[in-house]
Amino acid sequence: MPSPESSIGSANTDLCQLVAAAADLCRRPLRHAVVNPDPGALGAGVEAAAEEVDSLDLCLRLEARTPEGERVPTEDLELEIYRSGEDFNLTLAWRQGEDHPLLWQGSHPVWMDGATGLRCSCPPQGEPLEALARRLRALLRPDQG
Repeated sequence: MPSPESSIGSANTDLCQLVAAAADLCRRPLRHAVVNPDPGALGAGVEAAAEEVDSLDLCLRLEARTPEGERVPTEDLELEIYRSGEDFNLTLAWRQGEDHPLLWQGSHPVWMDGATGLRCSCPPQGEPLEALARRLRALLRPDQG
């Protein structure tokens, strides 16, 4: 299996920067900052971060801003990356309001009602999140995309 750094940049590349860049691309025109509530959970680079994700769950907060820099808290997301067998899975959820569904992304996307946890259809604003989830999985495991 190729190392993550061979596919996505140098070992000094920060995972949080990659997540923010992917979110910026998939959720245009919003801009994103990635906040790690537990900064000790990440190593210095992508390779170290991928090793950390191999052994523990990783939760990140994606804070959204307009292109002018104004915060848009209603568009903030929570990203959880976790290992399941040989694969990485992730969930993306809006941080505000249980009325929003959440996305589980494994080998395929599954939307769940935020209040009940029952499967539901993709919401109108869900396609950019699905694109982001696919991109993040490809970044973490380029050989399994």
